[in-house]
Amino acid sequence: MTIFVYLALLALLASAIVMLLLRMDAQRLANLVRISLPAAIGVLGVVMALLGRPAVGFALAGTGFTMLMRSLNRLRAVPSQNQKSRVRTAALEMELDLDSGLMNGLVLAGTFEGSMLDDLSEKNLFKLRGELESDPESVQVLEAYLDRRMPSWRSDFDAHMDEGLGGAPASGAMSKEEAYEILGLAAGASEAEIREAHRSLTKRVHPDAGGSVFLAARINEAKDILLRRHSN
Repeated sequence: MTIFVYLALLALLASAIVMLLLRMDAQRLANLVRISLPAAIGVLGVVMALLGRPAVGFALAGTGFTMLMRSLNRLRAVPSQNQKSRVRTAALEMELDLDSGLMNGLVLAGTFEGSMLDDLSEKNLFKLRGELESDPESVQVLEAYLDRRMPSWRSDFDAHMDEGLGGAPASGAMSKEEAYEILGLAAGASEAEIREAHRSLTKRVHPDAGGSVFLAARINEAKDILLRRHSN
């Protein structure tokens, strides 16, 4: 009878763990796996060493410890939730939410000064696009926003206005403060944090994934500027 009680308790514990895992979001679940798997390998190694198999046990414990340290370093390098990447031009201040991938922007000049892009109609967005014609950098940022909000917007726009997103960013030098904002990092971030933020952002805005050539170039430029700081 006792063994059935233990089995029942084990089944209840397993059910509780499964329910807990099902309620966790994908990111937290992935982080839990990254931590628990190497920890389990390390514990197994210690147990085997205590049971008289030190060679195998120490090898497993060492592997588990190494994996655990790498996982912890990756988790520390990932930008915290609710961080945002910001790109500012003469006419626009664009913001990309690093968690949701949503993009929005504030108009800094022109007819729609003070308006958020999300609040503008398609007609007004096209009018803004025309007003920014003399500011290539702002045009590229606005087009990146339009590509995310209305993927087919170009078919509704005048053919002679459709210049694409392939142009290079403005030649003005990016400051370190701007680079930190673009990568969504605090000043003084480590090299590992810079590389991890760059890798995460690149996946979100890469042109092959429907992103923007302009934003991808700005992210690369921000990484290069901050990594040069570490190498000096």
